[in-house]
Amino acid sequence: MKLKFKIVKDNQASLRERCELVPTPIEDKYIDFVNDMHDYLVMSQDEKLSEKYHLREGVGLAAPQVGHNIRALVVYYTDYDADGHEIIIDHRLINPKIISESVKLSYLKAGEGCLSVDNPHEGYVYRKYKIQVKAFDCKTKKDTIITARGYEAIVLQHELDHLDGILFYDHIDKKDPFKKLDNSVGF
Repeated sequence: MKLKFKIVKDNQASLRERCELVPTPIEDKYIDFVNDMHDYLVMSQDEKLSEKYHLREGVGLAAPQVGHNIRALVVYYTDYDADGHEIIIDHRLINPKIISESVKLSYLKAGEGCLSVDNPHEGYVYRKYKIQVKAFDCKTKKDTIITARGYEAIVLQHELDHLDGILFYDHIDKKDPFKKLDNSVGF
């Protein structure tokens, strides 16, 4: 396996730029690029490979984090369904866009992190509890609509923010970083 990417850090101006739409119809080179991003995430979660390549473990990655300011992202992690069965959350998306969202909010009790951010930023990042995302799916090579709740929705919104030049700590209340908001649930 070959490491194809270097993570862009939050001190780079390019991470604050709004990303460009990928032209349609989607060319194979973009699908291959997104699949390479997916492979990077999978490698970051493999103990031996992450140690060998000095990778931080991640569950999501957006194209600008690897130096390409296009609207593409990947999410990959293991979760469990309501019956306790292991499931893989695996999104490889081009031109994703939120088409609906809940009023209810969610946040991570331990706070968010980011492969592009080395310094800790403590505080709650409130995001929509449920979202629907329309995108081109690189696995099926078709347009799709994803309904995500809870942690999955949080991860997708974190990566979607990258496509607009927004970092997770931009959402933290500077005066009261651990302020509890009504109508929110923590994970």
